[in-house]
Amino acid sequence: MTSANSPTTRRLPRPPRTPRWLNRLLASVLIGGQAVTAIARGRVSFNDLMQELLEAGPGSFLIVVITALAAGTVLNIQVVAELSKQGASSAVGGLLALGLSREMSPLLTATLLTGKVATAYAAQLGTMKVTEQIDAITMLRTDPVDYLVVPRLLAMVVMAPVQCLLFFLVGIWSGQLSSTWLYNIPPSVFWTSVRTWMQADDLPSMLFKALVFGIQIAVISCGWGLTTQGGPKEVGSTTTGAVVVILVTVALMDALLTKVLFG
Repeated sequence: MTSANSPTTRRLPRPPRTPRWLNRLLASVLIGGQAVTAIARGRVSFNDLMQELLEAGPGSFLIVVITALAAGTVLNIQVVAELSKQGASSAVGGLLALGLSREMSPLLTATLLTGKVATAYAAQLGTMKVTEQIDAITMLRTDPVDYLVVPRLLAMVVMAPVQCLLFFLVGIWSGQLSSTWLYNIPPSVFWTSVRTWMQADDLPSMLFKALVFGIQIAVISCGWGLTTQGGPKEVGSTTTGAVVVILVTVALMDALLTKVLFG
């Protein structure tokens, strides 16, 4: 008889398993690449695209406007409080414009779209996956990526920069109003500072950031939805996981783009 410790019966250690979130992230990248290829080939449904544009656009405008009003006012109060101590109140508009355009507008817009749009994408596709609607679409010889992911990705490509620009305009306007009403800074001084401090590439860089973040939001949320496994209870964990991964990857991408664009 062989002993339990003999080489013939000893169990070999199992290789470490790849974390599920990493597998889903890689699958999301592949799904995103397939969607981009489909867009390049013109496989886009106009009706589906219009529906997704309405969901990613007008449905989120009010949230963006309210947040921008608050963010612009609060940031302006902080800037004025510090610059007033240095006798440099005339630079308030410029500093506020730089802070909004280079960082706050694209990052906060991405956060708002993650909470409003990405959760909807992940929940919708996750529900379709666990209820076997994705399998039914495949049996009808329709590519789920073409039918479900492409219009959502295009909607975010269009609407993320639009909403970012809206956030910036509302934020800078609320900053000007708070400067005038609370600190008696003339509007002409505020806007002159904005024009003096901002550079020609600040707005294009802001919109480019928003575009990249929009692609991340669409690809990851759709990828997480299409890779949902299990029953209806998994839809909730899919939505939560998608939001967490989007926020982390957007923060990392923001650091990289900030260094490349403004470093």
